[in-house]
Amino acid sequence: MSMLKLVFGVALFSGVVAAASPTCGLLPGWTPQGESRSFVADNLFEYMDGNAEGYLLYGFQNMHGVTCQKDGVTLVIDISDFGDADSAYGMFCANRDLRKPAAKLGMGGQIVPRRAIFAKGQYYVEVGAEPEGDHTATLQAWTAALEKIATGTNDTPVALSWFPAAGQQSLRLVPESVLGIRLLKRGYVAQYELGKAFVVTEATADSAAAVMQKLRERFGETAKAPIGDDAFQATDKYLGRICIARKGRYLAGYGNLAEGQDGVKLTTLLVSRLP
Repeated sequence: MSMLKLVFGVALFSGVVAAASPTCGLLPGWTPQGESRSFVADNLFEYMDGNAEGYLLYGFQNMHGVTCQKDGVTLVIDISDFGDADSAYGMFCANRDLRKPAAKLGMGGQIVPRRAIFAKGQYYVEVGAEPEGDHTATLQAWTAALEKIATGTNDTPVALSWFPAAGQQSLRLVPESVLGIRLLKRGYVAQYELGKAFVVTEATADSAAAVMQKLRERFGETAKAPIGDDAFQATDKYLGRICIARKGRYLAGYGNLAEGQDGVKLTTLLVSRLP
Protein backbone atom coordinates (compact mmCIF):
# COMPACT_ATOMS: atom_id res chain seq x y z
CA MET A 1 0.00 0.00 0.00
CA SER A 2 1.35 3.45 -0.91
CA MET A 3 1.93 6.06 1.79
CA LEU A 4 -0.69 8.29 0.14
CA LYS A 5 -3.34 5.58 0.36
CA LEU A 6 -2.37 4.81 3.95
CA VAL A 7 -2.66 8.46 4.99
CA PHE A 8 -5.99 8.81 3.19
CA GLY A 9 -7.31 5.66 4.84
CA VAL A 10 -6.30 6.80 8.30
CA ALA A 11 -7.85 10.23 7.73
CA LEU A 12 -11.08 8.71 6.47
CA PHE A 13 -11.28 6.31 9.41
CA SER A 14 -10.56 9.12 11.86
CA GLY A 15 -13.33 11.24 10.34
CA VAL A 16 -15.87 8.42 10.67
CA VAL A 17 -14.91 7.74 14.28
CA ALA A 18 -15.06 11.43 15.16
CA ALA A 19 -18.45 11.84 13.53
CA ALA A 20 -19.90 8.80 15.27
CA SER A 21 -18.33 9.29 18.70
CA PRO A 22 -18.96 12.52 20.61
CA THR A 23 -16.61 13.49 23.45
CA CYS A 24 -17.01 15.86 26.38
CA GLY A 25 -13.79 17.58 25.30
CA LEU A 26 -15.53 19.24 22.37
CA LEU A 27 -16.20 22.22 24.63
CA PRO A 28 -13.98 23.38 27.52
CA GLY A 29 -14.87 22.60 31.11
CA TRP A 30 -17.11 19.60 30.45
CA THR A 31 -16.18 16.27 32.04
CA PRO A 32 -17.50 12.78 31.29
CA GLN A 33 -19.86 11.07 33.70
CA GLY A 34 -19.43 7.30 33.45
CA GLU A 35 -18.22 5.41 30.41
CA SER A 36 -19.03 6.29 26.82
CA ARG A 37 -21.73 4.10 25.31
CA SER A 38 -22.19 2.25 22.05
CA PHE A 39 -25.19 0.32 20.72
CA VAL A 40 -26.22 -1.51 17.58
CA ALA A 41 -29.65 -2.61 16.38
CA ASP A 42 -29.51 -5.87 18.32
CA ASN A 43 -29.05 -4.28 21.74
CA LEU A 44 -30.49 -0.76 21.42
CA PHE A 45 -33.47 -1.81 23.55
CA GLU A 46 -31.07 -2.11 26.50
CA TYR A 47 -30.58 1.67 26.34
CA MET A 48 -34.01 3.00 25.40
CA ASP A 49 -36.35 0.08 25.95
CA GLY A 50 -39.75 0.96 24.43
CA ASN A 51 -38.39 3.69 22.14
CA ALA A 52 -35.94 1.42 20.30
CA GLU A 53 -38.55 0.19 17.82
CA GLY A 54 -39.01 3.68 16.40
CA TYR A 55 -35.29 3.92 15.66
CA LEU A 56 -35.17 0.48 14.07
CA LEU A 57 -38.05 1.38 11.73
CA TYR A 58 -35.88 4.08 10.19
CA GLY A 59 -32.92 1.77 9.58
CA PHE A 60 -30.88 2.44 12.72
CA GLN A 61 -27.37 0.99 12.46
CA ASN A 62 -25.44 2.14 15.50
CA MET A 63 -25.24 4.78 18.20
CA HIS A 64 -22.35 6.33 20.10
CA GLY A 65 -22.93 8.54 23.10
CA VAL A 66 -21.50 10.19 26.15
CA THR A 67 -22.82 11.95 29.26
CA CYS A 68 -21.10 15.23 30.18
CA GLN A 69 -21.34 17.51 33.19
CA LYS A 70 -20.39 21.10 34.04
CA ASP A 71 -21.53 23.47 36.79
CA GLY A 72 -24.41 21.23 37.84
CA VAL A 73 -25.71 20.72 34.28
CA THR A 74 -25.76 17.24 32.79
CA LEU A 75 -25.98 16.58 29.05
CA VAL A 76 -26.82 13.23 27.48
CA ILE A 77 -25.38 13.28 23.95
CA ASP A 78 -26.01 10.58 21.34
CA ILE A 79 -25.13 10.33 17.65
CA SER A 80 -26.95 7.63 15.67
CA ASP A 81 -25.98 6.36 12.23
CA PHE A 82 -28.98 5.58 10.02
CA GLY A 83 -27.03 4.60 6.91
CA ASP A 84 -28.32 7.34 4.60
CA ALA A 85 -29.51 10.93 4.69
CA ASP A 86 -33.15 10.10 3.93
CA SER A 87 -33.41 7.84 6.98
CA ALA A 88 -31.60 10.26 9.30
CA TYR A 89 -33.80 13.13 8.17
CA GLY A 90 -36.83 10.89 8.56
CA MET A 91 -35.85 10.19 12.16
CA PHE A 92 -35.49 13.92 12.78
CA CYS A 93 -38.91 14.64 11.32
CA ALA A 94 -40.44 11.92 13.49
CA ASN A 95 -39.07 13.57 16.63
CA ARG A 96 -39.35 17.30 15.98
CA ASP A 97 -42.17 19.38 17.41
CA LEU A 98 -44.00 21.09 14.54
CA ARG A 99 -45.39 23.63 17.00
CA LYS A 100 -41.87 24.90 17.76
CA PRO A 101 -39.50 26.79 15.43
CA ALA A 102 -36.72 25.05 13.54
CA ALA A 103 -33.00 25.66 14.06
CA LYS A 104 -30.44 26.05 11.27
CA LEU A 105 -28.49 22.86 11.89
CA GLY A 106 -27.44 20.33 9.27
CA MET A 107 -30.36 19.23 7.09
CA GLY A 108 -32.76 20.31 9.82
CA GLY A 109 -32.69 20.90 13.54
CA GLN A 110 -34.63 22.06 16.57
CA ILE A 111 -33.61 23.42 19.96
CA VAL A 112 -36.02 23.69 22.88
CA PRO A 113 -35.11 24.55 26.51
CA ARG A 114 -33.99 21.04 27.51
CA ARG A 115 -33.46 19.23 24.22
CA ALA A 116 -31.77 19.66 20.86
CA ILE A 117 -31.90 17.44 17.78
CA PHE A 118 -30.62 17.66 14.22
CA ALA A 119 -29.82 15.49 11.21
CA LYS A 120 -26.74 15.82 9.03
CA GLY A 121 -25.92 13.32 6.33
CA GLN A 122 -26.56 9.84 7.67
CA TYR A 123 -26.38 10.98 11.29
CA TYR A 124 -29.11 11.92 13.75
CA VAL A 125 -27.85 13.87 16.77
CA GLU A 126 -29.71 14.42 20.03
CA VAL A 127 -28.77 16.21 23.24
CA GLY A 128 -30.83 16.15 26.42
CA ALA A 129 -30.22 18.53 29.36
CA GLU A 130 -30.82 18.23 33.10
CA PRO A 131 -32.02 19.61 35.49
CA GLU A 132 -35.23 21.56 34.82
CA GLY A 133 -34.71 24.99 33.32
CA ASP A 134 -33.81 26.77 30.11
CA HIS A 135 -30.55 25.37 28.71
CA THR A 136 -30.97 26.87 25.25
CA ALA A 137 -27.60 28.68 25.20
CA THR A 138 -25.74 25.55 26.27
CA LEU A 139 -27.55 23.43 23.71
CA GLN A 140 -26.78 25.96 20.98
CA ALA A 141 -23.08 25.81 21.79
CA TRP A 142 -23.05 22.03 21.86
CA THR A 143 -25.00 21.50 18.66
CA ALA A 144 -22.66 23.93 16.86
CA ALA A 145 -19.70 21.83 18.01
CA LEU A 146 -21.38 18.52 17.15
CA GLU A 147 -22.40 19.79 13.72
CA LYS A 148 -18.73 20.37 12.89
CA ILE A 149 -17.73 16.76 13.59
CA ALA A 150 -20.76 15.15 11.95
CA THR A 151 -19.82 14.27 8.40
CA GLY A 152 -22.27 14.41 5.52
CA THR A 153 -24.50 16.77 3.63
CA ASN A 154 -26.54 19.70 4.90
CA ASP A 155 -28.85 19.42 1.90
CA THR A 156 -32.32 18.08 2.63
CA PRO A 157 -33.39 14.93 0.76
CA VAL A 158 -34.26 15.67 -2.86
CA ALA A 159 -37.62 13.94 -2.39
CA LEU A 160 -38.87 16.95 -0.43
CA SER A 161 -38.74 19.05 -3.59
CA TRP A 162 -41.14 16.72 -5.40
CA PHE A 163 -44.13 17.81 -3.32
CA PRO A 164 -45.90 21.13 -4.01
CA ALA A 165 -45.22 23.62 -1.23
CA ALA A 166 -48.55 25.44 -1.46
CA GLY A 167 -50.90 24.32 1.28
CA GLN A 168 -48.48 21.74 2.64
CA GLN A 169 -49.13 21.03 6.33
CA SER A 170 -46.47 18.38 6.95
CA LEU A 171 -44.03 16.19 5.05
CA ARG A 172 -42.21 13.14 6.38
CA LEU A 173 -40.62 9.85 5.50
CA VAL A 174 -42.85 6.90 6.36
CA PRO A 175 -40.55 3.90 6.96
CA GLU A 176 -43.14 1.23 6.22
CA SER A 177 -46.74 0.78 5.05
CA VAL A 178 -47.22 4.14 3.34
CA LEU A 179 -50.89 5.20 3.66
CA GLY A 180 -51.29 2.06 5.77
CA ILE A 181 -50.71 -0.17 2.71
CA ARG A 182 -48.05 -2.85 3.17
CA LEU A 183 -47.38 -3.00 -0.56
CA LEU A 184 -46.10 0.59 -0.35
CA LYS A 185 -43.10 -0.28 1.76
CA ARG A 186 -41.34 3.05 2.30
CA GLY A 187 -41.84 6.57 1.03
CA TYR A 188 -42.65 10.20 1.67
CA VAL A 189 -46.11 11.48 2.61
CA ALA A 190 -47.23 15.10 2.56
CA GLN A 191 -50.41 16.20 4.29
CA TYR A 192 -52.59 18.82 2.62
CA GLU A 193 -56.10 20.00 3.41
CA LEU A 194 -57.12 18.48 0.07
CA GLY A 195 -55.62 15.04 0.85
CA LYS A 196 -52.43 13.06 1.38
CA ALA A 197 -49.78 13.03 -1.35
CA PHE A 198 -47.20 10.25 -1.43
CA VAL A 199 -44.17 9.05 -3.37
CA VAL A 200 -42.70 5.57 -3.06
CA THR A 201 -39.45 4.59 -4.78
CA GLU A 202 -39.09 0.98 -5.91
CA ALA A 203 -35.80 -0.68 -6.86
CA THR A 204 -36.71 -0.96 -10.55
CA ALA A 205 -39.45 -0.02 -12.98
CA ASP A 206 -40.41 -3.71 -13.21
CA SER A 207 -40.84 -4.02 -9.44
CA ALA A 208 -42.91 -0.83 -9.44
CA ALA A 209 -45.12 -2.25 -12.20
CA ALA A 210 -45.58 -5.42 -10.17
CA VAL A 211 -46.68 -3.37 -7.15
CA MET A 212 -49.18 -1.48 -9.33
CA GLN A 213 -50.75 -4.74 -10.40
CA LYS A 214 -51.04 -5.93 -6.81
CA LEU A 215 -52.56 -2.59 -5.82
CA ARG A 216 -55.23 -3.00 -8.51
CA GLU A 217 -56.06 -6.40 -7.08
CA ARG A 218 -56.17 -4.97 -3.57
CA PHE A 219 -58.59 -2.15 -4.42
CA GLY A 220 -60.73 -4.27 -6.70
CA GLU A 221 -62.76 -1.99 -8.94
CA THR A 222 -60.48 0.66 -10.46
CA ALA A 223 -60.67 3.16 -13.32
CA LYS A 224 -57.67 3.72 -15.57
CA ALA A 225 -56.21 7.23 -15.60
CA PRO A 226 -53.98 8.89 -18.26
CA ILE A 227 -50.94 9.61 -16.07
CA GLY A 228 -47.31 8.54 -16.45
CA ASP A 229 -46.62 4.93 -17.42
CA ASP A 230 -49.72 3.59 -15.69
CA ALA A 231 -52.37 4.96 -13.35
CA PHE A 232 -55.76 4.30 -11.83
CA GLN A 233 -58.39 5.77 -9.55
CA ALA A 234 -60.35 3.90 -6.90
CA THR A 235 -62.44 4.35 -3.79
CA ASP A 236 -61.35 2.70 -0.56
CA LYS A 237 -63.12 2.20 2.76
CA TYR A 238 -60.29 3.83 4.70
CA LEU A 239 -58.51 6.01 2.13
CA GLY A 240 -61.61 7.38 0.40
CA ARG A 241 -60.95 8.52 -3.13
CA ILE A 242 -57.45 7.63 -4.25
CA CYS A 243 -55.37 8.08 -7.39
CA ILE A 244 -52.11 6.20 -7.94
CA ALA A 245 -49.69 6.49 -10.85
CA ARG A 246 -46.38 4.96 -11.86
CA LYS A 247 -43.48 6.74 -13.52
CA GLY A 248 -40.55 4.41 -14.03
CA ARG A 249 -39.66 3.07 -10.59
CA TYR A 250 -41.72 5.69 -8.76
CA LEU A 251 -45.26 5.26 -7.45
CA ALA A 252 -47.06 8.47 -6.56
CA GLY A 253 -50.50 9.82 -5.95
CA TYR A 254 -53.10 11.05 -3.49
CA GLY A 255 -55.29 9.41 -0.90
CA ASN A 256 -58.13 10.74 1.26
CA LEU A 257 -58.99 13.24 -1.46
CA ALA A 258 -61.37 15.94 -0.27
CA GLU A 259 -64.74 16.42 -1.92
CA GLY A 260 -64.44 18.26 -5.23
CA GLN A 261 -60.72 17.63 -5.67
CA ASP A 262 -59.51 16.30 -9.04
CA GLY A 263 -57.25 13.35 -8.23
CA VAL A 264 -56.04 12.99 -11.81
CA LYS A 265 -55.03 16.64 -12.06
CA LEU A 266 -53.24 16.62 -8.70
CA THR A 267 -51.44 13.34 -9.37
CA THR A 268 -50.40 14.50 -12.85
CA LEU A 269 -48.73 17.55 -11.29
CA LEU A 270 -47.00 15.42 -8.67
CA VAL A 271 -45.73 12.90 -11.23
CA SER A 272 -44.41 15.73 -13.43
CA ARG A 273 -42.06 16.73 -10.58
CA LEU A 274 -40.46 13.27 -10.30
CA PRO A 275 -37.09 12.49 -11.94
